Amino acid sequence: MHADGFGLFEQVLVLLGAAVLAVPLAKRARLGSIVGYLLAGVAIGPQALGLFHDPGTVSHLAELGIVFFLFLIGLEMKPSRLWKMRGDILGLGGAQMLITGATLMCVPLAFGRPFDAALVAGLGLALSSTAILMQILEERGEVRSAHGRRAFAVAIFQDVVIVPILALVAFLSPHPAAAGEPFWLSAVKIISAIAAVVVIGRYLLNPMFRALARSGAREIMTAAALLVVLGSATLMMLAGLSMAMGAFLAGVFLAESNFRHQIEADVEPFRGILMGLFFLSVGMALDLNVIAESYWRIGLALAMLVLLKATTMYVIMRLFRHDREEAVRVALLMAQSGELGFVVYAAAVSAGVIGPDHASILVAMVVMSMAVNPFLYRLAPLLTRRAPTPIVEDFSDARGSVLVIGFGRFGQVASQCLLTNGYDVTIIDNDAEMVQSAGRFGFKVYYGDGTRLDVLRAAGGDRVRLVAVCVDDRDDTDRIVDIVRAAFPVCRLYVRAYDRGHSLELLAKGVDFEVRETYESAIAFGRGLLVGLGADDIVADEVVADVRRRDAERLVLQQAQGFNAGAHLLHYRRSPVPEPLLQPGKTGRALNPEAEDALTGETEYSG
Repeated sequence: MHADGFGLFEQVLVLLGAAVLAVPLAKRARLGSIVGYLLAGVAIGPQALGLFHDPGTVSHLAELGIVFFLFLIGLEMKPSRLWKMRGDILGLGGAQMLITGATLMCVPLAFGRPFDAALVAGLGLALSSTAILMQILEERGEVRSAHGRRAFAVAIFQDVVIVPILALVAFLSPHPAAAGEPFWLSAVKIISAIAAVVVIGRYLLNPMFRALARSGAREIMTAAALLVVLGSATLMMLAGLSMAMGAFLAGVFLAESNFRHQIEADVEPFRGILMGLFFLSVGMALDLNVIAESYWRIGLALAMLVLLKATTMYVIMRLFRHDREEAVRVALLMAQSGELGFVVYAAAVSAGVIGPDHASILVAMVVMSMAVNPFLYRLAPLLTRRAPTPIVEDFSDARGSVLVIGFGRFGQVASQCLLTNGYDVTIIDNDAEMVQSAGRFGFKVYYGDGTRLDVLRAAGGDRVRLVAVCVDDRDDTDRIVDIVRAAFPVCRLYVRAYDRGHSLELLAKGVDFEVRETYESAIAFGRGLLVGLGADDIVADEVVADVRRRDAERLVLQQAQGFNAGAHLLHYRRSPVPEPLLQPGKTGRALNPEAEDALTGETEYSG
């Protein structure tokens, strides 16, 4: 009996059993979980054991994996941050689709395919798999890296451009019945759907979750999170966009919600298993008969596809003035084709633009390119001349009473004070080279991403007396603060701030202590300048004490009245004066009266 004839319960057992067997074996062989899922799909699919005759029986459910995955990615992207990415989304994404599509269509043209078929084939192959590239980045802890952000920006553009591609397929169709609805009507539906998601996300979701939280029913919060994800995805699907795009937008507009981390924790388990189902369904869709009959053509075409996509993306990245390592990594990530290609080729066959045989070869190329991409990305350290760092997260012996996150220049100096006084300290850092370098000097630094709740728990975040956040990335700092405040509310939180504005934000979040990363060194440097200009130690100490006092008073005023408050507490002068710089013994003024002017107008002084 085949699984297609089983009930839902038996089908779920087959899928889970295949995943449980294949994925650990693949990871033990250092192939990665994606390859494990793909191989499991091939094994239970129609081409091997035949437990599933029709991959479509699980493909619709598996698509929800991408939906949940993109929702969680959206939770990491505040609207302001997404706006900052607009250059990469429109610039890199647009250039990638235009240039890569034009390059790839030349191959089927060279093999005698009609222009229309070659154009659709090239555009479909130019699309990449968001699920594959984000899973690779997540497994390697590179989602928030520079190359991770660039690749994701290109993927966002591809998710949006699928609509005009499908409109183009309908336009090229020789069958009038396949023309579909007018393009302007599709555009109106899409804009209306996006506007609805924006309005609901900005004005309704926070009050809804706040009301549900007051009810005290945890399962209702989980149900609400699922409703938001599936509802936004369905709305986008009805408008003609991908479900994943709707979920992504919902996540973006929940990114600044106070309930963001709770929602993330509720959705995460669903995302993991459904993503596994997606990769299983991709493995099932691999037609081994087509590959066997045209293996040399498909092999040659696959090699050309990967080479052309990677080379084109590398050239585009370099033209946009990104460094070589970043260009190589993005090129390797985008070298595969994606699941949206299935949609394009299915529509093209229905419209009569390409033939079924041609579509089968193209689909096989898409699936195989997705399968080889995790292996391809392993070439990145070799191509960038950087040795791989086989370091894993292991906190089995972490026993410190203080958790220090970040072991850069700031964290190294801060941890010395604790270690010198005999405190047991658990130090984590997500830079593998830093971990190895610290080990050579006798420091025990654990490898781990401090922006992940599971890592913080494993490192002892729920039992330490104090968490010291010493990372140098402002976004990562904010995320860690939010997680620690939500998950470990009784733990004291000491934080390195980026600048004055960041200090005010951290104080508003209720951190126990913050210090601007350059403040103390600038104070010490300024004192040295005074001594170098002839001031004695007493005068220099008095001036420094006055600067500290005024700075503290100004910070209090800014907390109460806004960033521009307290400007009268600043010292400045517009032109040099011949008088001595200092007035010894007068700590209330750092400059002579003749050299000091009234401060007027608004300022963004952030020292």
